[in-house]
Amino acid sequence: MSAVVTGELLDRVRDRLAGSIDDPTPNMVAAAIRIEAGGVLSDSDLLGALRVLQTELTGAGPLEPLLSDPSVADVLVTAPDEVWVDRGVGLERTGIRFADESSVRRLCQRLALSAGRRLDDAQPWVDGQLPGVGDGTFGVRLHAVLAPVSRGGTCLSLRVLRPTTQGLDALARRGAIEPEALDLLRRIIDARLAFLVVGGTGAGKTTLLAALLGEVRPTERIVCVEDAAELAPSHPHVVRMVARAPNVEGVGEVTVRQLVRQALRMRPDRLVVGEVRGAEVVDLLTALNTGHDGGAGTIHANSPAEVPARLEALAALGGMSREALHSQLGAAVQVVLHVHRGTDGQRRLREIAVVVPDESGRVRVAPAWTSSGVTHSERKRLDELLDRRTENI
Repeated sequence: MSAVVTGELLDRVRDRLAGSIDDPTPNMVAAAIRIEAGGVLSDSDLLGALRVLQTELTGAGPLEPLLSDPSVADVLVTAPDEVWVDRGVGLERTGIRFADESSVRRLCQRLALSAGRRLDDAQPWVDGQLPGVGDGTFGVRLHAVLAPVSRGGTCLSLRVLRPTTQGLDALARRGAIEPEALDLLRRIIDARLAFLVVGGTGAGKTTLLAALLGEVRPTERIVCVEDAAELAPSHPHVVRMVARAPNVEGVGEVTVRQLVRQALRMRPDRLVVGEVRGAEVVDLLTALNTGHDGGAGTIHANSPAEVPARLEALAALGGMSREALHSQLGAAVQVVLHVHRGTDGQRRLREIAVVVPDESGRVRVAPAWTSSGVTHSERKRLDELLDRRTENI
């Protein structure tokens, strides 16, 4: 940066542009630079200042190339000189650097405004969604926390939401699904069994769910409800609804639970909740118990055996007791699919389990098939359930 193009000058230009309701164009930025510089800039200084400000004021600034990279799933900033990405094989540190802490803070505040959110000392964190970047993305999920709440400085997390369009055959060719499991998955879809896909963050839950929905008969109507748009199954009749957070005035919120209720009035053959993370589990289980066979959803859980406890906690948010949750779960959901991302970054289907009610009214989730090749006693239960449901269709 030249002696004429100082940080103070750039700050004044930023303040001037911040007062405009329109996105800054190159002409607007250049005009603001000339005004604030009082006409003392040479052409080379003007071009240098323009490049700096365009990088900061458009898109995601210096992070834009990372977000446009089709292999990148997450971009994380923990300090001006610490920018990390996840390309599916763990975190990698990049060579991108911000000028200082203020540059990171300004970027976060601008991204928050783009998402219709507020981020300042009075509201030091933000959670929102940005429009799509590059080709083939649904958008970017934004989360940021300002210092001093974030002790090491402003912390920014961006997740690129890419459409999950791979089919079951493609996943099988990649080694994510074994041949025996592939046959079972297709039978589960044909038999219209309700299922949950479980696993940790980044394990491939949404990818598997979208692939399974692509196997649904083309004559059926799928209604998907999501907190963030990710599902894009290869199917001719899909209705997609996405929740909305409140705006900066605190109004306009549309919750997943509200959308689940609306979906029930839209004649769904398959009701799908992209990720069950709150009280909407009550409405989903109720719907699956009132004639909406073949529904599905995903849930964060480390293993299928933990699913009842996880759903108990979520159902409590909706006012449903433990006993009622187990009763509804035992009648509504038949299968649980567990996906896992290994240390090599490979995402695989590890287990197919069945929901088993016991005499006390509680349910447990027991394995029927696992990638280890061990024969499980509940496999017979799953085969009988598939045969019985297929005969009745």
